[in-house]
Amino acid sequence: MHITHEHQELRRQIERFVADEINPHVDEWEAAEIFPAHEVFGQLGKLGYLGLTKPEAYGGSGLDYSYGVILAEALGQIGCGAIPMAIGVQTDMATPALARFGSASLCQEFLVPAIRGEMVTCIGVSEPSAGSDVSAIKTTARKDGDDYIINGSKMWITNSLQADWMCLLANTGDGPAHKNKSLIIVPMNTPGITRAKKIRKIGMMASDTGLIHFDEVRVPQRYRIGEEGMGFTYQMMQFQEERLWAAANAIQSLTNCIDQTIEYTRQRQAFGKSILDNQRVHFTLAELKTEVESLRALTYMATQHYVEGKDVTEWASMAKLKAGRLLRTVPDACLQFWGGMGYTWDNPVSRLFRDGRLASIGGGADEVMLGIISKAMDILPGRRP
Repeated sequence: MHITHEHQELRRQIERFVADEINPHVDEWEAAEIFPAHEVFGQLGKLGYLGLTKPEAYGGSGLDYSYGVILAEALGQIGCGAIPMAIGVQTDMATPALARFGSASLCQEFLVPAIRGEMVTCIGVSEPSAGSDVSAIKTTARKDGDDYIINGSKMWITNSLQADWMCLLANTGDGPAHKNKSLIIVPMNTPGITRAKKIRKIGMMASDTGLIHFDEVRVPQRYRIGEEGMGFTYQMMQFQEERLWAAANAIQSLTNCIDQTIEYTRQRQAFGKSILDNQRVHFTLAELKTEVESLRALTYMATQHYVEGKDVTEWASMAKLKAGRLLRTVPDACLQFWGGMGYTWDNPVSRLFRDGRLASIGGGADEVMLGIISKAMDILPGRRP
């Protein structure tokens, strides 16, 4: 992935917006355990950031995915993980399939306001009994005249309390698990939807993560994205962008963690010298920096393949796996060098320690990524000739 002047300028603009409009409020929103999504997304929409890679016909910029990666990376400057995650749901998790396979009328009704930031979106895949195993979802959408009647539950839903519509994966038939699902746009004010509860987590505090129930929820069949029965395939395609986004977003957060630790250990004195002057400390930080730059190289290579139209399932899975691992090891190692200060709630490294732990679980757990990579290598048991 070649970084151009246009990429660099976009990065500078986003980072300026983050510094002026988001970071001054992060501590307040973290304490409130929610952020004003409509207000923030409205600002992002006016600046064109929510539609960088979306078709110009629907108000997007029509740029290639490398610009989406720059957005994800620059949002890593936000002082918490919850707000970038919520934005990523809007840009790279709930809308890619709609933009690619949705009808013109469906895109006008739901994609256009999402790009403008007038509507907040969420993605409904995980359930109380099915997370990483997408094929095992139980939510159903049965036909009734020109409508679907939806029953079931969705869990771990980011933006759940504020979302205006959900991109829902549901079983629409009785065939094989990979061919009986469809993606359906569901307005969240539809009768029969209950936003049951907000889930308290160990991190991502400003994210309104929730459990949602669907009881005889009626939506028109024209709200289906693309062909019936193709939902699993469409969702796997959405996962490629989701996982690339997660990897890209991790890069700046990890870099900041290392830089903040360098600054603290340079100032902090113990036993007659700075903490940073201990070989163990500066060698560890050098090692961590090398790991983060390896993640950047892997993510940029995966992005280049994606821009070229290649299947990046394996590449995106490797990048997501590496990001998840580093979001566990880098904050953990850095926190140790902060001593007691690292064990405080408002410390930026301890916040990343909590927020970053999700990366090895959400969007496909590490074990799922390893399974995908093993399958691509043709070493998965039961699949070898």
